[in-house]
Amino acid sequence: MLARCYRGKLSVWAALCVLVLCWFYIFPVYRLPRDKDIVEEVLRQGDAWQKNQTGIDLYRKLLTDCCDPRRMFAVTKENSPMGKVLWYDGEFYHSRTVTNDTYPLFVQDNPLQLPLKRCAVVGNSGILRHSQCGHDIDQADFIMRCNLPPLSKEYVEDVGTRSHLVTANPSIIEKRFQNLLWSRKAFVDSMKAYGSSYIYMPAFSMKPGTEPSLRAYYALADASSNLTMLFANPDFLATVGKFWKARGVHARRLSTGLFLVSLALGLCEEVTAYGFWPFSVGLDERPVSHHYYDNILPYKWFHAMPEEFVQLWHLHKSGTLRMRLGHCPPRSGGS
Repeated sequence: MLARCYRGKLSVWAALCVLVLCWFYIFPVYRLPRDKDIVEEVLRQGDAWQKNQTGIDLYRKLLTDCCDPRRMFAVTKENSPMGKVLWYDGEFYHSRTVTNDTYPLFVQDNPLQLPLKRCAVVGNSGILRHSQCGHDIDQADFIMRCNLPPLSKEYVEDVGTRSHLVTANPSIIEKRFQNLLWSRKAFVDSMKAYGSSYIYMPAFSMKPGTEPSLRAYYALADASSNLTMLFANPDFLATVGKFWKARGVHARRLSTGLFLVSLALGLCEEVTAYGFWPFSVGLDERPVSHHYYDNILPYKWFHAMPEEFVQLWHLHKSGTLRMRLGHCPPRSGGS
C-alpha cells in the first residue's frame, strides 16, 4: 500500500515537471522588449551601420558547422541518393524514402554559383509600402523572396522586379490554386513574374505539403517553364531550427524569412534584409499591415517573429547583416 502511494506521488511529480518544462518552452523566463521599446531603439540607431567582416565570417562558419547550407539546403541527387529516408522536419515519425518516382525530380547538386556576393533577402512586411526600396533591391547580385509575393506594377517601386530564388509554401498552392487539382494555368501564368528563378518548396517538411509540392513541380515541368524547382532539405530545415532555438527563438517553426536569412548568411558575402518588421506600428507610429499586399495574419503561436526580429536586429547592430527598415535612399542623379 505504501509502495503504491509512493509511486503515485512520483507520477504526480513527474507530470508536474513535464508541465513546468512545457510552460518554460512556450513562455520562456526572459521577456521580449515591448514593441514600443524596440521601435525607440531602432529610431535611436538610425541609418548608422558598419559592415563587420569578422562577424560575417563567424556566422558563415557557425552555419556551415551546424547546417552545411552549401551542400544541404536543397534535396539533391548527391545528398539524397536512392533509398535514402527523408525524415520530415515538421512532423514526428513521418518520412519518405527516395525512390524511382522522386529521385529524378532532384537536381544533381547545389546549382547556385558560389560564392554569392551581395544578397537581398526580401520579406513581405507592410513596412515595404512606400519604402522606395525597389531599385535598391534590384541592384543586389542575388535576390531571395518569400512565399510567391506579388511583383505587380503597383509594388515595383517598393519591392523591385528581379528574383533569383522564391519560396513557395504548400499552403499557398492549396489556398490560392486549389491544390492544382482542377486547373494549373493560373498557377503557371502567375509564376512567370519570377522569370527564371529557383522555386524553393518544403515538400518534405510536413506530410500534407508533399503532394501539392509535387503537383507544382509537374505543372511547371509540363509547361516547359524557365523556373527550376528545388525542394528544401528537411535535414537542413531541422538543423537551422535548432541553431536559432539555441539562440532564443522559441516557436513551433521558424518563419520562411528566417530560413532564407540563414541560407544567405551561409552562402553570401554580404546580406541585406528588407521587409522584416513583425509589428503593427511603424517607425512613424502609423499602422503597418502584416504584408505589403494584404493584412492576413499568420496562425497564432506558429511563428515567433518578434523574437526572430530581435535576433536579426542584434546581427544588424553588430554589422553581420544589414536591415533596411525605413525609406531607402533616393537614387543618385542619372541612375
